[in-house]
Amino acid sequence: MQLEITKNLFDIKSSIDSINEYLGDNKDFNVYKNNKLLRRGIERELEIIGEAANRILKLDADINIENARKIVDLRNWVIHSYDTVDDVIIWGIISKHLPLLKAQVEELLK
Repeated sequence: MQLEITKNLFDIKSSIDSINEYLGDNKDFNVYKNNKLLRRGIERELEIIGEAANRILKLDADINIENARKIVDLRNWVIHSYDTVDDVIIWGIISKHLPLLKAQVEELLK
């Protein structure tokens, strides 16, 4: 695997770990929704994940990251349509999709 791909995979894993750290053990949607600083921090980490995925796809379009294109699209939505970001959708991504992405990235880093 190319060094640049490995670096970007590590960035994705690091951002997922940061999101989990920000949320702590008691992941609560209402806490997330009512804390602007927390929301913005998580949105920034999602931007990093999307940018890293975009860079990886440019180097290897066939890499085994499920929904890689959707990850990049999420990044674009958060950055360019910041005023329409839906907290419920972001929460669903955090809850359902990030654990799967983390497992895929960790497998690729082995």
